[in-house]
Amino acid sequence: MIAASARRPIPHHRRMQFHPVEVRRRCTDLGGVARTAELAAIGIDEHSLKMAVLGGEIIRIREGVYGAADAPHDVIAAVAHGGRLGCLSRIRAAGLWVLDRNDVRVHVSMPRTGNARRHVDCRCVTHWTGGPAVGGFAPLVESLAQVLQCFGIEDFFVALESAMSKRLLNHRSLHELGGRLPRMHRWLVGFARWDAGSGLESVLRLRLRALGISLVSQVEIPGAGRVDFVLAGLIVLEVDGIVGHADLASSRHKDLVRDAVASTYGLEALRFDYAMVVHDWPLVEAAILAALDRSRRRRSR
Repeated sequence: MIAASARRPIPHHRRMQFHPVEVRRRCTDLGGVARTAELAAIGIDEHSLKMAVLGGEIIRIREGVYGAADAPHDVIAAVAHGGRLGCLSRIRAAGLWVLDRNDVRVHVSMPRTGNARRHVDCRCVTHWTGGPAVGGFAPLVESLAQVLQCFGIEDFFVALESAMSKRLLNHRSLHELGGRLPRMHRWLVGFARWDAGSGLESVLRLRLRALGISLVSQVEIPGAGRVDFVLAGLIVLEVDGIVGHADLASSRHKDLVRDAVASTYGLEALRFDYAMVVHDWPLVEAAILAALDRSRRRRSR
């Protein structure tokens, strides 16, 4: 009962005028974007809103909707369009891993009963899969499902494991996410791990699964230190360009030492860079399969 009464609009006679800076702060507390009704519910009247706009602390995005002046541009654009920031734009705003994509569009999650609005510099992609347009950001689960629909399995899986590693999802939200996905893609939720170390690791594990190859990441090899990946217990795979790898990649001597030590354990070493793995996969795949074939033939002698 207390929570319910707290959401009721404050009677007009109990409202007080707010300083423009305080109006912006309250707007920021509501996610950077707020409807007039939401602001009225915490006592901010029309005069305070007007003064905050004139003072440059908030902006009027569209009728009945205001945003903090320092709210992200993409959020403002999504709300001006009539929805909330969704899909890949929402994933990026959350700081999650994404594949390299030259996509400068603003992805907007729209309610099915909504009305998309053209606006100045509109470069929006509308996703008619969203819930009520409240706040500036669509729920993460909703946005992840949109990424799968819009960009495909790999982009979705990278973002999913990133969200899991940052503990932005829990078992309940994963169950909800699975219910939003097409039946043929629900296995991705079960295959995802909580301890993925990078988006590149996610891509590799997904692609190698299709080849029936297991992958273990961040393996400690005595005398060689920690290597990026070990494939099928036979191949050391190092990829330049992942987090924490820049210094190692700059030292050819260290690379050679690690490769030599790995060889003493019967492990063949392969090295690629990020661009090869992501953009030239057929070549990487052929090299991996050939190396595995050599290693298996040597061990079968």
